Order: sequence, then structure tokens, then C-alpha cells
Amino acid sequence: MPRKKKSIEPNKINFRESFASLKFVPRFFREIRKVNPLLFYTNVICRIINAALPVLILYVGKLIIDEVLLQISTEEKELDRLWILVAAEFALAILSDLISRGINLSDALLGDQYSIDTSVRIIKKTSEINLDQLEDSEFYDKLERARQQTTGRVGLMSNILTQGEDIVVILSLLGGVVAFEPWLIVLLVVSIVPTLINEIKFSGTSYSLARSWTQERRELDYLRYAGASDVTAKEVKLFGLSDYLAKRFKGLSDKYYTQSKKLAKQRAGWGSFFNIIGTSAYYGAYVFIIFRTVAGALSIGDLTFLSGSFNRLRSKLQGFFTRFTAITESALYLQDYFEFLDLSFAEKNSEGNLPLPEKISSGFEFKNVGFKYPKSEKWVVRNINFELRAGEKLAFVGENGAGKTTLIKLLLRFYEPTEGEILLDGIPVKKYNQAAYQQYFGVIFQDFVKFELTLRENIAMGEIQEINDQQRLDSAAQKSLAQEVVAEMPLGYNQQLGKRFKNGKDLSGGQWQKIAIARAYMKDAEVLILDEPTSALDARAETEAFQRFIELTQGKTAVIISHRFSTVRIADRIMVLKDGAVLEIGTHSELMKNNKLYAELFNLQAAGYQ
Repeated sequence: MPRKKKSIEPNKINFRESFASLKFVPRFFREIRKVNPLLFYTNVICRIINAALPVLILYVGKLIIDEVLLQISTEEKELDRLWILVAAEFALAILSDLISRGINLSDALLGDQYSIDTSVRIIKKTSEINLDQLEDSEFYDKLERARQQTTGRVGLMSNILTQGEDIVVILSLLGGVVAFEPWLIVLLVVSIVPTLINEIKFSGTSYSLARSWTQERRELDYLRYAGASDVTAKEVKLFGLSDYLAKRFKGLSDKYYTQSKKLAKQRAGWGSFFNIIGTSAYYGAYVFIIFRTVAGALSIGDLTFLSGSFNRLRSKLQGFFTRFTAITESALYLQDYFEFLDLSFAEKNSEGNLPLPEKISSGFEFKNVGFKYPKSEKWVVRNINFELRAGEKLAFVGENGAGKTTLIKLLLRFYEPTEGEILLDGIPVKKYNQAAYQQYFGVIFQDFVKFELTLRENIAMGEIQEINDQQRLDSAAQKSLAQEVVAEMPLGYNQQLGKRFKNGKDLSGGQWQKIAIARAYMKDAEVLILDEPTSALDARAETEAFQRFIELTQGKTAVIISHRFSTVRIADRIMVLKDGAVLEIGTHSELMKNNKLYAELFNLQAAGYQ
């Protein structure tokens, strides 16, 4: 039965909440300044100069008109002052254009640099997050909101700087208007109050809608990917999924469009109503200026100066309040970004400071370990007790869902046990620094990442700092049989992999797995973990790969997960899991004598090869 989609109504963010988000703006600008101090201060100075130019240009224009009228009314023409004024206005216009272009250029450069900086910080911060947090949908929504609006933050920077510039312009224009006709301020207030009311009314609405739809927009992104990707293309074509995916995408998109359209129509309707009021007030002021000019209280130059100043002042004030709303909404995204960066995972990771032993002496021990996901009552594994001895090759066996990979993630401290503890050489692993502890391990998961980078980079991912150590790369490739893949590539180690980029070469599943195994050899780790890393290899290639693995890791501790019993039998001991508990543990011969689950599964698989 199809899953019924809930109707999503945005939780309204009121003006007070939007305004409160501005507390992050000073920190925002401190970060921008750090990115490029010289460019930042150049931008600020240019804006201050640019802010003073509008009123100067208007005033010079007034003087030009008054001078022209004076020359018309006199018989002897003295044009020197007129040409000086024209030249001054021309110079101011050129200066204004040059400074505006400088501002736009510095905005773009600062924005690009800050966008790069924020993306790098998010990537690094994400590396601190526990795996169970990334697998939590609510926490992932928070991460998504932090990643959103990277380009929007660039626009926020420009908007806030423009806001500061406009304050200077508004104050200078207000000074000019007050000097000639103070009563125009009353009409000015009437003309901009409707805009202010409109902006307060709809403050935070766009952000509210976007926040409410965080999860749904992630689903839309996934449906877009699933319906138009080289990874999914075969299944989509074979099973005729295109119409289904398109229909599901359109259905969800239409719901978002309906909410967005409703909001847009409300803003447009109220905006038009308030604009009529504001425009009426402006033309009331214009009529007032005309009457004063006709009555002889103002000159023609005064008329042009006041009408131009009032029009620009009203425009600037409307833009100021409209931009203010945009700033508060963008600041809400900024709040998501900084709150994400400020998340502390120290308590969650329970990091200690004990130095790790240079060499494992006794090994690892699981004591009454149990784990269940947050907000879940179901135990994934429980009452797990076993030892992984130093230098031992231990294989995990069990049916799907038995808990094999969960134990690996607990050993790696991707998860912390819900109960019980894990010991290394008799000391709880929580007492070791988590990052340093995880460097002990070289791991290849079944769902290893196929990085669409060069072959060199893909192998070097196991120890990326040694990417230029050719001898180490060659050794890792030789041990994993990946040198055969290197030999087939036109550009060798420098071959671009994957189809995403020009001249990229796609690999078979077996070739990718050889490269993934090379990563484990690339890292000279104390403990090696292979979680179904050879599932894409044929039986002969897998047997050869594991035999080489056993030979090449003499003296090292290792954990092996494989569904092929012909492979796991070469391990020193085998641990059988069922329903999240240890059912039996021992050597291959001992488990066969026990005649329990291991023997049953081994005989079933062996019968399949007969």
C-alpha cells in the first residue's frame, strides 16, 4: 500500500524570531574579515565614499539648473562656472561608476572566498560527527540546513554592506530635504510605513517554508538523482521506473509549489495594496513641491533637487526595509550554520587522553556489549562477550542482520555501546582519544566509496598523506592485485576513474574492489578489517586475495567478514552470530564438530558447489 504523504504546513517564524537571528551577524562579519582583511576594508571604504555621491550629484545638478536659468535671464553670458559644474558632475558620475564596479568586484571575490571557507569548515565539522548522528534524520536535516544557502550567505554579506551604505545615503538625503522643506518628512514617513508593515507581516515566511520542507527537499533531490543518473540508469530502464519516479517527483513538487504559490500570492496582493498607499503619499509630496515652486518659494533647481532627493530617499527607504527582511531571513540560515559549527561532540565521543600503546599486547575484549539506536527499543546486538587477540585473524559469520557490521562499527567507535564496554589491552577504549584510536585501523567496507578521482588518489585514500610515495603505492597495488588494473589504464595511476568527468574510465566491480583492498595495504595499520570486501570477485580470485591477505599480515590483528565459508575457514577463529548474539566461537574444525549453525551453513554452501 503506498505511503500516504502528510500535508506540510510551514511553522511560522515571527518577526521577533527573525530579528533575534541578527545576533549572528557580527560573528559573520568577523569571519568574512578574516578571509581577506585587505579586500574587506577596501570594500567598506568604497561603500562609504559611494554613499556620499548621490546627494552630491543631485546638489550639483541643482546648481547647474539654477546657473542655466541665471544665464538665460542675463544678457552677458558668463559660462565658466556652468562648465565647471558640468565637469564636476561628470567626474562624480565617473567616480560613482568606478566605485560601484569596485564594490561589485570585491563583493564577488570576498563572497567566493567565504563560500569556499564555509564549505571547508562544514566538511571538517562533519568529520567530528558520530555515525549514529548522521544516520538520524532530524540531525541530518540540521546538517542540510547548515549546508544550504552557501551562495545565500554571499548575498547576505552584500546585502548587509549595502544596508550600511544606504544608511549613509538616507541620512545625507534627509539632511538635504530637511534643509529645504522639513514638512516633506511627514509625507516621507507616510510613503514608507506601508512597506514596513508589509515586510513585518511576511518576515520569516520563506525560511519557515524551506525549514518545514527540509526532509521533503532531500527526497526531491534523491528522486531527481534516482531518475537521471548513470548509477541507476540500468534498473530504471529495465524495470520501466521512469514514469513512476517522475510521477512521484511531480506529486511532491506540486505540493511544495502549492505552498509556495499561496505564499507568493499573499505577498504580491498585500504588496500591491501597500504600494498604492506609498505611491499616493509620494505624489502628494511631489504636488506639494510643485505648488511651492509655482508660488516662488522654491527655484527650479530646488524643484529638481527636492523631487529627485525625495524619490531617491523613498526608494532607498523601501529598499532598506525590504532588504532588512531578506537579511533577517538569510540570518536564520546563518543561525543554522553557526549552531551547527558550535555543536560539541566531546561528551558524545567521551574522548580521553591516554596515549595509545605502540604495539597491541593482549588485544581487544567485548564485555557484555549491547547497542540499540537512539529512540529505538530494539537491540541490534546484546550481551556480546569475546576477545580479539593480538595478531589473531578472527572471522565473523552469520546471516544478514545478525549484527556483524554493527560489531565492526562499535570496535571502530563509530558507535558507542549502549551498555557494556570494549577494552584494548585491558583499558576501556573510551579512555583513548577517538581520532588517534581510529588511526589504528585499516578498514575496507562492503559498501566502500568509489571516489571518482584518479586511480592514484583512490589507492592513496588509505593513507592520503603518502599520495606521492610511489614505492608505497606500488607495494599496495601489488599486494591487492590492483597492479593489473593500473596496467590496463591508459594513464596508469593518473587515470581519472568513473564516468562523471571527461576521459574517465569506469571499472568493473572486481576492479574497484582490488583498488579498495589496496587502500587497506596502503595504511600500515595495527588492525585490519575486511567487511565483505571481495564479494564482487569470483571464488578463485577471492580465495587468492584472502590467502595473500593472511600471508601479508603476519603478526597483525585482523577481522574478516565473508559469506564464503571456504574463505573464513582460513581464519584462526570464527565467531558465529545470530539475532545480535554470539552463538558459537572456535576454529573451523571445532565448529564443524559442534554441529550447530556454522556446520549447517557450511554444509548448505558446500552442497551448492557439488
